[in-house]
Amino acid sequence: MNKAELVDAISDKSGVAKSTVDDVIKAMTETIESEVAKGDKISIPGFISFQKVNRAARTGRNPRTGDTINIPASATVKVTAGARLKSSVK
Repeated sequence: MNKAELVDAISDKSGVAKSTVDDVIKAMTETIESEVAKGDKISIPGFISFQKVNRAARTGRNPRTGDTINIPASATVKVTAGARLKSSVK
């Protein structure tokens, strides 16, 4: 399902105009992006959570040559499914 299909499905289910649903999804994603970038954790209980995590510098191996390489420290996003979402997938 892509964004347009998601907007259609939410609009059909809620009875809200597609343009309004699209605006809400856009605002939600922008808010999640900015808050996680600041280091805040976003959590929708039972559904999903987003959290910025820092990865330490480490060594790895180049799979092609087998040489040891240094992998620099970096920041990434950890996305965790909540209990309700996990149980719906089972």
